[in-house]
Amino acid sequence: MTLRAPPSGVYSDRPLENRVRAVAPPANIMGYYPPAPAGGYANPTAAAPSPYANPMATYLTAAPSKASRSFLLADMDGRGNDNRACASCIAQLKPHEASQINWRLNSTEDCRLCQVAATKPEAFTKPFCDFLTENPTIFHTVNYCKNKLNSAGYTELPSRESWAGKIHAGGKYYVSRNGSSIIAFAVGRGYKTGQAPGFAMVGGHIDALTARLKPVSTKPNKAGFLQLGIAPYAGALNETWWDRDLAIGGRVIVHDSKTGKTSSRLVRLDWPIAKIPTLAPHFGVGIMGQKNKETQAVPVVGLESTDDNPSTERLGPEGAFVNTQPPKLVKLISKQLGITSYADIVNWELELYDAQPAQTVGLDRDMISAGRIDDKLCSWGALIGLLATEDKADDTYVKLTALFDDEEIGSKLRQGAGGNFLPSVIERTVEALNPDTYGPGLQGQVYAKSFLLSADVSHAGNPNFLGEYLPDHTPQLNVGIVVAGDSNGHMTTDAVSTAVLARVAGLIGHRIQPFQIRNDSRSGGTIGPMLSSMMGCKAADAGMPQLSMHSIRATTGALDPGLGVQFFKGFLDNWEKVDHEWEH
Repeated sequence: MTLRAPPSGVYSDRPLENRVRAVAPPANIMGYYPPAPAGGYANPTAAAPSPYANPMATYLTAAPSKASRSFLLADMDGRGNDNRACASCIAQLKPHEASQINWRLNSTEDCRLCQVAATKPEAFTKPFCDFLTENPTIFHTVNYCKNKLNSAGYTELPSRESWAGKIHAGGKYYVSRNGSSIIAFAVGRGYKTGQAPGFAMVGGHIDALTARLKPVSTKPNKAGFLQLGIAPYAGALNETWWDRDLAIGGRVIVHDSKTGKTSSRLVRLDWPIAKIPTLAPHFGVGIMGQKNKETQAVPVVGLESTDDNPSTERLGPEGAFVNTQPPKLVKLISKQLGITSYADIVNWELELYDAQPAQTVGLDRDMISAGRIDDKLCSWGALIGLLATEDKADDTYVKLTALFDDEEIGSKLRQGAGGNFLPSVIERTVEALNPDTYGPGLQGQVYAKSFLLSADVSHAGNPNFLGEYLPDHTPQLNVGIVVAGDSNGHMTTDAVSTAVLARVAGLIGHRIQPFQIRNDSRSGGTIGPMLSSMMGCKAADAGMPQLSMHSIRATTGALDPGLGVQFFKGFLDNWEKVDHEWEH
């Protein structure tokens, strides 16, 4: 029998199966303020007394307090409406953080900062939903990661510069590539030059199925409609994309004629811009089945008017990029970015995405419905897990999270996991830490002491199609991480790496679930096999479960983002300990 902690429960230090106590679901899952207990809460509108007893308090020092770190991980900055914290946590916050606490609690029980500090899964539901809604494209996601890392004290390492003398024990760093992949790592404070540091690595992908604008996206008007030329990325434009409210976002390449510099700017038109209309069944063709993605999956973006003539309107000089794009779209994006000369837009990478926000669903709000869950679910958890890791004086290993582009199309590009991005970052880091002794021998020792957790979403058991699953290989939502196996090497998991993950789960009180596809089905692939074979390190494939993989809108458990944070943090914190327990 499978035991699950009901998602409406508040977690404690007890085993997962017993972590249950009745609490109103909205308060537990989404972080909304619960009904007042006997005696009431402190008046949130009253003038708050100063939480700082000592004007020379330690929160003013460079090192952030535990409460300030929780404030960052809970994504409370700028979201004052539902921020609540206990007096003990408020006293540790910086002034600008404390000023955003709207509910000052008399106890720690419903304090969001206490919940995050204890890595309680329910504390991460709302931050994850906000992240999905506000960062729809891969470029927005990398920018989000950079902001979080900067706030947590990480330093960016420019790829074009030498890293000699810039990486030290106890340091925290990140590096990005193409604005669509990012790697962040923290060197153990106890590391000594000359040692071969092991790397605890969590690797995920942040690209998702989408539809991208074509190089020439202007289409002839038909039947009174304005249309947009798009191309599918990976398996997008399937039947789940039809009749959806689609927004547009991505990056715009802008040339500043005053400075002569060219830069990348993010843009997000977050109201519904486009829609791919289905054909009514009265015509003898239903919406299901194969449709021509070139001629029948063309989105409409508006109605033509008397002044619409995209074939003749020119917004730039002859040969300008903007002349190949719908004029109304160019004008909208220019207005949002404050661009006065349309010709300053030299190119862009824009895509369509589901405009509906991520939200909790179900009678108890115990599930999340959202776009782009694959695989921002594991990638977000891996980033937050890294930021939540312990900083112990005797740590000698390196904790690393790598988030890649292009996994959905084979990882072959330079920003994908099949490129040299991760091995290059590891090798440059080891070289910077050991400038006098670095070489193939030392690097070989590093890989031998390292472990890659390839984190990608897995399939939750679909109750309507249970015959498609193997018995005892049917993951459930809100239970724990799924360890995926494949006898033909599409996953990198083996007996050793499974034992490692089971040991980590035991150390943190987590539960793992096994999954393997039926023999008469086709397994998907991950970044695990290519990276583990490239580096020669131990590796396993594991991730959080979801329903409706490769749909424009999928479902996961409301606790699964937090369970991911919990497990990835536990792995990063404990790989050095677990590695030392093995005979080598």
